[in-house]
Amino acid sequence: MTNHHVGSDNIAKLSTPERNLMSEGFLARTHAEELKCEDLELLALWTIEDVTERVNAAVKPEQSTADANAARRQAMAAIETEAGQASGLDCEVVTLWQGARYHLYGYRRYTDIRLVFCPEEAAAFFGGDADNFEFPRFNLDCAFFRIYEDGHPLKAEHHLIWSKAGAKESELAIVCGHPGSTQRLNTVDHLKFLRDMEEPANLANLWRREVQAGTFARRGEEQERIVRNELHGVENSRKAVTGIMAGLLDPELFKAKQAAEDKLRAAVEANPEYRAQWGEAWTQIADTHQKYRTYFHRYGALEGRRRAIRADYFAIAKTLVRLAEEKPKPTGERLREFRDSELDTLMLELLSPAPIYDDLEIARLANGLTTLAQTWGADDPVVVAALGGMSPQARAEQIIGGTKLKDVEVRKQLAEGGLAAIKASDDPLIRLAATLEPKTRRLLKKYQDEVESAEVDAYAKIAAAKFAIEGENSYPDATFTLRLSFGPIKGLQQDGATIPAFTTMGGTYERMKARGGIEPFKLPQRWIDGKDKLDLATPYNFVCTADIIGGNSGSPAVNTGGEVIGLIFDGNMQSLIWDIAYTETQGRAVCVDSRAIIECLRKLYDAGGLADELTKPIGQGLIGRQAPL
Repeated sequence: MTNHHVGSDNIAKLSTPERNLMSEGFLARTHAEELKCEDLELLALWTIEDVTERVNAAVKPEQSTADANAARRQAMAAIETEAGQASGLDCEVVTLWQGARYHLYGYRRYTDIRLVFCPEEAAAFFGGDADNFEFPRFNLDCAFFRIYEDGHPLKAEHHLIWSKAGAKESELAIVCGHPGSTQRLNTVDHLKFLRDMEEPANLANLWRREVQAGTFARRGEEQERIVRNELHGVENSRKAVTGIMAGLLDPELFKAKQAAEDKLRAAVEANPEYRAQWGEAWTQIADTHQKYRTYFHRYGALEGRRRAIRADYFAIAKTLVRLAEEKPKPTGERLREFRDSELDTLMLELLSPAPIYDDLEIARLANGLTTLAQTWGADDPVVVAALGGMSPQARAEQIIGGTKLKDVEVRKQLAEGGLAAIKASDDPLIRLAATLEPKTRRLLKKYQDEVESAEVDAYAKIAAAKFAIEGENSYPDATFTLRLSFGPIKGLQQDGATIPAFTTMGGTYERMKARGGIEPFKLPQRWIDGKDKLDLATPYNFVCTADIIGGNSGSPAVNTGGEVIGLIFDGNMQSLIWDIAYTETQGRAVCVDSRAIIECLRKLYDAGGLADELTKPIGQGLIGRQAPL
């Protein structure tokens, strides 16, 4: 079970112009009808081990912060490789409290995943961008996939069971999921860097991408279909960053952060031993970001979340160029995504046969080359070489028209051929990636040596100071790894009104009527035709105070008996500041109610078999279906 919007990338890949699963929805009535996702993997957390001492033992007192960071990376890679070989699990060393602790996570990996059910996007994302990060909500944002092992449906030893009664206001909701990243341990100077540099740049990048994707979508129905998922993702990110910026511009938040930091620093200064060990950490962070400002925009245009060129084929070419350079190195000296422990995942994505569309790729590449020229300057030698004496549009058409990377077998040959194959290749995308790579590498190393390593060193000191003075009573920032959070199901006060904790299915039709029944407030035809079949009083969406953040989408919400009562799919606008600081005054996590999922499966989607599978008590046989996951 996950969200429609989490599964939408695979749902879109399984769609065709003749069969658009995003708009039509999908139901497999038998195992044979389930659709295999070509490049989807699921990892189940199986073991956790504290390896802090072993990672830190690799660092020598006389080492610079850059050398110390490299030593940690090598130790982490060695631990992952050793543990993976011994256990057969996918192993990853996770950095907690920004370097104060290191834990080794072992995962069982599944790569045969098949789509079982998804509703229409109009039901899953009812209200669109207008209602995104808002409450009340009326969304069937769910999808179901099945894990296969050795060609058969997985017989899971452990799985959640469905609540018969659902939940009611004031009951505790427990959320188990994988929150992406938070920045709550950041110093005040670091938050100012986010406020003044990083988040404004992220927001500008997202606005540009949203306009570009929207422009492409307006070319025609097919163009709208193939870019729709990307457009929704960009809109979602833009709104999320807007919320974070609102929090960073709140003087009260900075006052609270400054007061907490002043208190901790005063305690450190008052103790000579603490001062000698940790006293310079805050200044180290401030100095680091002052240096980073000098190349922040140029680096961001080539690497990371603000990268200019976002074409899928270019990403494949860049991965192949880097793989050829990285793979001959010892695993501990490689970039993280090329370590032995990550190669299976990397190759699954690299060799995916999922469709990529030329006209969208041309638009992406042309836009990317334009952005690169605007950031670095059109006369910069790297930009001149990238454009090859052409306009961005003409160059993009030439490159996408001439690349052989559309053929998965060509990608495989280049991956296996190593550096010699890359150097010998005349593929225009390979040559473009190779042209940009030296400049990107230099800036990446500069960032790792000056920023990443300094942050790891300084924040490990700050975390150690917090542990010594305040105890280990605060949980670490989110790291895309499994967390449990909890909070009561509870409404909120907003704009002088009381917002109840639950919406109902009947409220969906009222919302559609109030907004004129036009997109994105237009329900699918089956909902309109099936209205009389539904119990309109069925709880639909609800909110609770559980601490979530981006990445928690698709997290099950369970009651104190461990029974499924809902599915996290969003937070409200007031929760977006949880990236920086948690408060339950108005911030809420938003869930699809488990009762609404079953109501819709049975009465709208003719999916009684799936509803039975989800709700059958443990131990009872199921006809034609495997036991619940």
